[in-house]
Amino acid sequence: MTPREARYQDEEFARRGQEIYEREVRPSLQPGDEGKFVAIDIESGSYEMDHDDYAATERLLARRPEAQIWLTQVGQRAAYRLGARSASGVSA
Repeated sequence: MTPREARYQDEEFARRGQEIYEREVRPSLQPGDEGKFVAIDIESGSYEMDHDDYAATERLLARRPEAQIWLTQVGQRAAYRLGARSASGVSA
């Protein structure tokens, strides 16, 4: 797979992704969607949702091969956390 070149600065990428999530995805969420990953093409607004981040991303790329993908997780502040976590759940 050929890597896609980012066409946006980080801040603009995040702003677009979050805006589409709030406008298009959030209103259609169901209780069973908690924890699912949402892959969003920040240019077209197209998105795919799945419990598996890879599956959601690949389905979106099958429809939109040039997608600029913003990945988030329903009910979480971010799709992933980096760094160690203590037993109390507070990031170290």
